[in-house]
Amino acid sequence: MSKPTYKELLDAGVHFGHMKRKWNPQMLPYIFMERKGIHIIDLNRTMECMESAAAAMKQIAKSGRKIMFVATKKQARDLVKEAAKSVNMPYITERWLGGMMTNFSTIRRSIKKMQSIEKMLSDGSAASITKKERLTLDRERQKLERVLGGIEHLTRLPAAVFIVDIHHEHIAIAESHKLGITTFGMVDTNSDPSQVDFPIPANDDASKSIGVITNYITNAIKEGLAERKQAKTEKEAAKA
Repeated sequence: MSKPTYKELLDAGVHFGHMKRKWNPQMLPYIFMERKGIHIIDLNRTMECMESAAAAMKQIAKSGRKIMFVATKKQARDLVKEAAKSVNMPYITERWLGGMMTNFSTIRRSIKKMQSIEKMLSDGSAASITKKERLTLDRERQKLERVLGGIEHLTRLPAAVFIVDIHHEHIAIAESHKLGITTFGMVDTNSDPSQVDFPIPANDDASKSIGVITNYITNAIKEGLAERKQAKTEKEAAKA
């Protein structure tokens, strides 16, 4: 798996932090310098942290466990959604509902409701209801799909979460801590890196920066999944 070059990280603006007045002092070890009132992230530390996070994610994927991708910021949504779908991982890109993980049984009920409405609308069992009732059902399905569609096939809690902007997604972080779920996160200079198990110091506002980091960790997951598949094939061949 090829790592992004120093130049690629620079071109993507990964090194740009926030204004100095917005900084979190816990980020000091990851800050290279201050330029024109803006903190510049140390890309050497970013690379080190990316490698550690990728190696851990690869092992989680190889073990067959799930990693939930979380990014509800506008500039991150589509990138993260596509990345998660490419490795068949759950994702939340619209809104984090309180209790998404700590009250997972209730969330599962909402998912089952969404699936039930989908079935009704597709198999003809809703044919007897009025046009207005059908429209109401369809709107409810769309609303549930938008918020819960990314976790529709998640039958149990994920082993880990990958979060873009831990400051913005503080509820997801708090729920993960409560449940002992491993946390990975892009951490900008206004956040506390100690809040996540695997912080990746990086600009979490620019789509190019989000893209280059997300792409790298997604490739690590792909490697883990490929190794799992290969090991399974070898095991079956050995039995034959």
